[in-house]
Amino acid sequence: MTEAMRNFCLEEATIADVHAAMLQGKLTCRELVEMYLKRIEAYDQQGPRLNSIITINPAALEIAGKLDQAFQKNGFAGPLHGIPVLLKDNVDTSDMPTTAGSLSLEGFTPEDDAFITKKIIDAGAIILAKVNLHEFAIWGETASSLLGQTLNPYDLTRTPGGSSGGTGAALAANFGMVGIGTDTINSVRSPASACSLVGFRPTLGLVSRDGIIPYSLTQDTAGPLARTVADTVKLLDAIAGYDSADEATAWCVGHVPETYTAFLNKGGMKGKRIGVLRSFFGKGAEHQEVNASVNRSIGIMQELGAAVVDIDETIDSNYLVSEVSVHLYDFKDHLNMYLESSKTQISSLADVIASGKYHAGIEENIKKAQTLSTKSPEYQGRLIARMNLQTKVMKLMADKNLDALVYPHQKRLVVPIGEVQIERNGVLGAVAGFPSLVVQSGFSKPTDSVPEGVPIGLEILGRPWSEPILIEIGYAFEQATKFRRPPVTTPAL
Repeated sequence: MTEAMRNFCLEEATIADVHAAMLQGKLTCRELVEMYLKRIEAYDQQGPRLNSIITINPAALEIAGKLDQAFQKNGFAGPLHGIPVLLKDNVDTSDMPTTAGSLSLEGFTPEDDAFITKKIIDAGAIILAKVNLHEFAIWGETASSLLGQTLNPYDLTRTPGGSSGGTGAALAANFGMVGIGTDTINSVRSPASACSLVGFRPTLGLVSRDGIIPYSLTQDTAGPLARTVADTVKLLDAIAGYDSADEATAWCVGHVPETYTAFLNKGGMKGKRIGVLRSFFGKGAEHQEVNASVNRSIGIMQELGAAVVDIDETIDSNYLVSEVSVHLYDFKDHLNMYLESSKTQISSLADVIASGKYHAGIEENIKKAQTLSTKSPEYQGRLIARMNLQTKVMKLMADKNLDALVYPHQKRLVVPIGEVQIERNGVLGAVAGFPSLVVQSGFSKPTDSVPEGVPIGLEILGRPWSEPILIEIGYAFEQATKFRRPPVTTPAL
């Protein structure tokens, strides 16, 4: 162990901490990567066996060394210089396999990087590892045929949320500094809520999906996860912007500020009008810990200068999932387009099903998706319902003069392993295509087996392109509360 590795506290370090240490000559990129690799070795397949890492980048140390050489000559290579990034394994990498967690794609290495992979590398970051996901990003427990079940580091009997639960569990355990998830219904914000993290689903069209294995291009987006709002925003800066290969990103032109970090304002809650969507709170005994935590957080928002308005209008999140979301209708057609153009060993969802090389937990969904189509009258009806929802939310916010809506991301604690994720509210942002940010609201009551309690997430939703407002609200709240704390299952080495 080098002197720098002894003196630098890796656990909970931020991008700012790392860059300050590099400027002071106390840390190199190579040393930083070595420290994260030691933690992965100690805790992913040993100790608590979180089971979050699919592939470690074999060139990570070499890349880090080259960045150190560049730093000695010219300083930082970009705003994410030397920052180890964890990439969900449905995002293309030309130097590592991209599998969607499926044995049916085992060993497949794309010819090109995804657009956001290129953007992250161009910003000076290092792709440290590809991480587990719920296979093909289809649901929320983070179990795959390629790797199996990822565990929640706060409670090893629970899931880490999903589908980006590999990113969530690994970041919570300090296996990397920031990470990428994808989000079709809940999938960036669910692991943020369950793993004491920050997760940002951007406005649909702010971040390119080119080179990402699709679930539903009507609803898909990639988004950043991190342990702090500031680091989440720095990663958002790197990946946001127009890409001619994803026509939806044409809508973001004129809406992307020079840097989203300009909105990291500790006083950003003052003067905001925030609506509390009461229909997104549960009413049973199993909901009370989440309700109490989120209500305390809403009280803190008021103390920080926000005007809080209770919204009694009913929006049913379960109805949105079952009757409005088009995820399963899109899946076959959109996945097939990716497979056919990527020269994989399989060329269609039918091939996946025929291979039998998939996790049993996704069988019902993929077989149902095989029977559905984007050309059906029911699909068209759902698209109309989606447009009606968008207008309903915009009118609700206009009538109440609101800057944002808040509610618990999940009405109850994240589910135990073996159960299906239920009562998540992220579907509102996903179906509408509106931006939403999950920050920590605290923890459930400690128990003998879970001494810290289970993390609880607060979701903040805004109008399209209102990322700056959400950042102001989320950052002010985070700085006032500091709810984030690391799991005891993965202590400092």
